[in-house]
Amino acid sequence: MANHPSAIKRARQSEARRLRNKIAKRRIKNVIKSVHAATERGVDSDTLAKELNHAKSVIAKSAKKGGIHKKTAARKTSRMERRVNAIKQSLSASPDGV
Repeated sequence: MANHPSAIKRARQSEARRLRNKIAKRRIKNVIKSVHAATERGVDSDTLAKELNHAKSVIAKSAKKGGIHKKTAARKTSRMERRVNAIKQSLSASPDGV
């Protein structure tokens, strides 16, 4: 355990940051799961686009605040966009559009 006042403060700050980052990472996982669930449910492309934009926003905010690295955010966003675009193309290719 820290003994000096500066070390005690540093430990306190580290714990606060750890909790903040933990919340941010959990939120990212949840929005990614919601996008994946929307792609598997087969919702329309407008709803899918809204889900994707919300997820991209959450991921970008977390990267901006330092919760995750910016390249990690870019990778997660890219993978989601590829998945959503593939679903959109398959929707547009199907004859009934559903």
